[in-house]
Amino acid sequence: MMDITTIATRKIILLILALLCLAIGNRNACASDLVASEEPVLKQLMIEDFNGGGEAGPAEIARALSVSSTDQNASMQFERSSDEKRGDQGSSLHLSYNFFPPPPDDTQPTPIASNREIGLHMKLYGLDASGYDRLAFWIKADRRQRYASAFEVQFFRPGLKVPELPEKASFVVTGVNGEWRRIVIPLNLMPGISDWSNLSELVIAFQSRRSSSEKGTYFIDDIALIKTGRPGPSASDRVESPIKQAWEKSLGGAEAAKPYIKARLAGWPTQTLVDGKTLPASEREFLTRVAQDTWRGLDALTDKVHGLPLDNVVFGDSAPSLSNPRIGDYTSVTNIGFHLIAIVSAHRLELISAEQALDRLRTTLSTLESLETYQGFFYNYYDTTSLERTSNFISFVDSAWLTAGLIVTRMAFPELHERCSRLIEQGDYGFFYDPVTQQMSHGYYVNLAAPASYHYGALYAESRLGSLIAIGKEDVPEVHWFRMDRTFPAGFTWQTQAPLERKLKANDKYQWTGGYYEWKGIRYVPSWGGSMFEALMPVLLLDEQKYAPASLGLNGKIHAEIQRRYAAEELGYPVWGMSPSSTPGEEKYFEYGVKVLGSLGYYAGAVTPHAAALALLVTPDAALANLRQLAERYHIYGEYGFYDAVQPVTGQGAYKYLCLNQAMLFIALANHLSDRTIQKLFASDPIVLKALPVLGQENFFD
Repeated sequence: MMDITTIATRKIILLILALLCLAIGNRNACASDLVASEEPVLKQLMIEDFNGGGEAGPAEIARALSVSSTDQNASMQFERSSDEKRGDQGSSLHLSYNFFPPPPDDTQPTPIASNREIGLHMKLYGLDASGYDRLAFWIKADRRQRYASAFEVQFFRPGLKVPELPEKASFVVTGVNGEWRRIVIPLNLMPGISDWSNLSELVIAFQSRRSSSEKGTYFIDDIALIKTGRPGPSASDRVESPIKQAWEKSLGGAEAAKPYIKARLAGWPTQTLVDGKTLPASEREFLTRVAQDTWRGLDALTDKVHGLPLDNVVFGDSAPSLSNPRIGDYTSVTNIGFHLIAIVSAHRLELISAEQALDRLRTTLSTLESLETYQGFFYNYYDTTSLERTSNFISFVDSAWLTAGLIVTRMAFPELHERCSRLIEQGDYGFFYDPVTQQMSHGYYVNLAAPASYHYGALYAESRLGSLIAIGKEDVPEVHWFRMDRTFPAGFTWQTQAPLERKLKANDKYQWTGGYYEWKGIRYVPSWGGSMFEALMPVLLLDEQKYAPASLGLNGKIHAEIQRRYAAEELGYPVWGMSPSSTPGEEKYFEYGVKVLGSLGYYAGAVTPHAAALALLVTPDAALANLRQLAERYHIYGEYGFYDAVQPVTGQGAYKYLCLNQAMLFIALANHLSDRTIQKLFASDPIVLKALPVLGQENFFD
């Protein structure tokens, strides 16, 4: 039998091999790197050769091409040209743009940001590209004119859930010059689209922040899809865990290893359900009991060797049972960050001593210091048994929650200040910052050496705390805060409603666009999905009612109130609080929310206790009554506190403990029961103190 610790000695060798492979496979988004592809072409589909038609669109070019711009003054012209072409016959596309032409008069409004984007759109009419693995085209800049050496190629397809909200995949090409160059882009390096059928548009987009020149002129020819049979790495690639697999094999397989994984845990429940009506009658005693039970679960479902919390444990789908649990022995960096905060919270609630807290924190910090990282950041997932990374993705928002946990820890325990500070400072959040959009990317695929295609564009999202930390660390400029959208343009017809009063606002340093939604006479700035964790997860650490009373603080209270009223008035639910959670009676995890509260808006469904607990921070009386109702009306309270969710109509519970949701619930209780102790620790940190002034500069509804 092989022990996991002896197998781990091989990890250094495997890590070296992985780094060598990564170095070989790495690439920059540079035309010169992509042109040199000598892969054999198995088949090709010419999208447009600009000689009068293509195999994937109408013959008449005027029907296939159009122009879009973020500013009405910017301009683009295009025409066929026989002067410059690839080969001896036919034509190419002659394309020119001007970001800042003189306006027709001086009454035109000043743009909010200096960035402008002009895109040439080519309709693809539902093109199926699933049989191809690369996009190829020829391009050269017009030597007689100025030009940008970089631009962005974008594909769009109708969204799976909301067709009006298209999926987008993009790739930035650099190194364009005055010579014809063939650009060959693997589709797998454009990770925003997973299903390459039914493509609607191909866009070549020029952004002013990518260019040293306000004008540009190019020739483009022979845009085609090709198949080489070697698609290369993708965003969905599985990361193997050879150490874990070898350990499981030595025990007789994954199923045989389950008891050994369970034995590594710090504890285990002895009963599945507790009668909620037997919980204490007084308000404080009730909340204290819930906090105690929840903490015991968080502490128990932790790998006692490495001090890492398990992501989830499932005690049955339709009914709770201890006989055949499913143990998710992996964790995310968000889980780890919240585990640190939960330990601090348990100490502040006097559930554990300072010595016990320090012992747990030191174990977890030692494990963190041993994990594989990239550019100073942790991968999104790790195996809690073998400590191997199980993800290729570096997530901005998850990285930020780990940093937040380290901030709270170093402020609570000065003995750990130096260790926490080293982990905080080893990563620069400029790594995620896109200077073109001035927003934070969702993250970075290490195996692709490419960022995600999407950004955290909405201000009222859980990612706002990460933005504040990045500003406080001085890793990104303060202007980033004002480049996040309060509302989206009315022309975005996929929204649940058109925003009201979406107009220019300003302070003495920045401009931004405001606006709000309205429901039954109540004004609010929407989140993306209308879920409670988007609205109130940051409030676990940041007292927005204190530092942003006219904006974020007021908005959080309104979101909780609409959650309550919508559940009662529109759905007829006796309880409220919708947020991403487990689906009662099923294995899946789903995004639930109040649709009117979101720009996109998630659909209603399960109610989750963590959402009710989050509301303690803004509407404590209503939240307390709601938690009591959840405990007494439904069979969803166990030895380790509330299970993850309930369907209010049927009463079906989701008998799972999810680390993140339980930790959010527990930390909300800790703040409520101990005079906002975690919020105060967080606000006293130098990084946070440096960023706090940005919060008070705005009134959402003036």
